[in-house]
Amino acid sequence: MGPVAHGGHCVARVPDPAHERGRVVFVRHALPGERVVLEVTEGTEGDSFWRADAVEVLEPSPDRVEAPCPVAGPGLCGGCDLQHVALPAQRDQKAAVVREQLQRLAGLEVPVVVEPVPGDVDGLRWRTRQRWARTPDGRRGLRKHRSHEVVAVDDCLITHPEAREPEPGEVVETVRGRDLAVAADGFWQVHPGAPEALVGAVLEALAPRAGESVLDLYAGVGLFSAFLAEAVGRDGRVVAVEGDAVAASYAGRNLPDVDVLPGDVAAVLASPEAPAVADLVVLDPPRTGAKRAVCDAVAARGPRAIAYVACDPAALARDVALLAGHGYALTSLRAFDLFPMTHHVECVALLEHATPAAPGV
Repeated sequence: MGPVAHGGHCVARVPDPAHERGRVVFVRHALPGERVVLEVTEGTEGDSFWRADAVEVLEPSPDRVEAPCPVAGPGLCGGCDLQHVALPAQRDQKAAVVREQLQRLAGLEVPVVVEPVPGDVDGLRWRTRQRWARTPDGRRGLRKHRSHEVVAVDDCLITHPEAREPEPGEVVETVRGRDLAVAADGFWQVHPGAPEALVGAVLEALAPRAGESVLDLYAGVGLFSAFLAEAVGRDGRVVAVEGDAVAASYAGRNLPDVDVLPGDVAAVLASPEAPAVADLVVLDPPRTGAKRAVCDAVAARGPRAIAYVACDPAALARDVALLAGHGYALTSLRAFDLFPMTHHVECVALLEHATPAAPGV
């Protein structure tokens, strides 16, 4: 079995006369260095790669453990990719993926350590929101990987004992002693340790100063803006931009000292209502990343520092390369294990201009 790849699988090459180096197969439930029996789950002769499950392990890795959940495995619940991997090795795998993406897409060699955060027990019982599906006979369950088929699940081991299912309404989340209202079915980090870890990392990276101006892009209900506004004080200014109308309305309620601009981030940045300059920028985009138009618009404002909060290392690496074209260098990176037992990882990257950039550069 070959190396781990982005997406929760390992890369294997199986002999195939039509492919000189062997056909590429992305294999779930495997570990690098193992010998396994594969069962192809997706792929035909004309496809460039296949997908497969490791259904039998012939030579196991030292990092392989017995999955704690009885429905984590080939053909079963698709929610967890890595329950067969010891927790320290899970974090090593995620670090390797982040390193590989930054090297391949941004040309950077960056040391990465994935940090645990408080709020789970050995990687379990951390998910504070859980959307359940139902089997045909009405039992509670979760879907198989890349499928609409539902597997009955009596007890999801990554779900917090007090987890709630998203539904219409409103809840209040408390971070660092501050209450933030959020739609009960809206976005909020599902790991109980995530908000504190991310706020701390962003504030540490940016080191905001009194009187500075801040742009908080993809601001959600205002998690980062709330604490950035405190840091820059009355003489500073924070502008939060959020594309989801409901989240933007909550941000307006949560942030009396912040200017909240609702609307698509790229469109708002291109409009006259957005500030033309900023000392600091926070980017916390969805999984697809910020992309070129937003990166160009951010760099044009000449911030001294950009904190990029990323849930997808490939999108992060692509956008780091785009910002490098404007003179911004990746100067620090922290990675957090906010989704144990899955392949997902959250990063907070700091990008700084070699010299203070003038607006329009």
